[in-house]
Amino acid sequence: MDRLLVVAVMTAVIHLINTLIYGVRLSGVRTQRLATAFSLYNVIFLVASTANTVQAPLLSSLVEHAIIAGQAGAGSIVSAEQLVNHPAYRQQLHYLNDDMRLVIFAATVGTVFGAALLPAFVGLFTRAIMLFGEMGSVPRMILMLMFSPRRLFRLSRQLYLPRRSSVKTVVARRLGIPKGFLFSNIIVTGVYTIGVLSALYAGALFPDFRSTATLLSAVINGVATILAATVVEPTAAAITDQALRGDRSEEDVKQMALYLTVTRFIGTILAQAIFLPSAYVIKWVATLLA
Repeated sequence: MDRLLVVAVMTAVIHLINTLIYGVRLSGVRTQRLATAFSLYNVIFLVASTANTVQAPLLSSLVEHAIIAGQAGAGSIVSAEQLVNHPAYRQQLHYLNDDMRLVIFAATVGTVFGAALLPAFVGLFTRAIMLFGEMGSVPRMILMLMFSPRRLFRLSRQLYLPRRSSVKTVVARRLGIPKGFLFSNIIVTGVYTIGVLSALYAGALFPDFRSTATLLSAVINGVATILAATVVEPTAAAITDQALRGDRSEEDVKQMALYLTVTRFIGTILAQAIFLPSAYVIKWVATLLA
């Protein structure tokens, strides 16, 4: 349970940070320093990358423990098919399914927290970009904030939750961004959320070739990567560039950030629905390769 809790917390943090990235474009437009905004965000993204590095082996160990417990409960069964269909092993698969769905739920929770912190993040990040312009160095900026309580206090005053009136204003505006772009973000988020989880669960469904099944997560994530690279990212970049040139208003970028956050949330809900079917697809492919 402790291991599962750590995985869930890390998953929530990863999705929180990935939600906050939608505010980076808005801060870049406000300051007219988009390249600096993304460069500074990479410092924050290191936290998500580190959490992801630790999360993967922890998730894998959950699956290994489930397989070992299932094999021990099934006794001396030689056939892999008999093993997977044994009541003791099926029970472990049921527990593992619940664990994986809890991790997916943690992704939803992280996205909700990211959405709640988005306005505060935009304010803080905008100030950080301007501060970086003064200091010219990330280490110097961090040290200055650590040893300057007054500046840190000023930054802390930027923290606030989304105002209902602001959200209503953005929602009331005519949708100025492509609907297909938003729909694609739902698919991308859903697939990315379950890519590794479904592959690991497929390994438990096909224990003799679980390494093959796990590595096939690239097949699932590849679909999301192609969609993100061809539809989501180029469209988001184009809208941001148009706002920087003055062809669009800042409100369009704000609207984009809001709707990307909403579609990301929907994507994590979709992940619950496609988790198990994706696992069986990966198992089927692994069976063909075995």
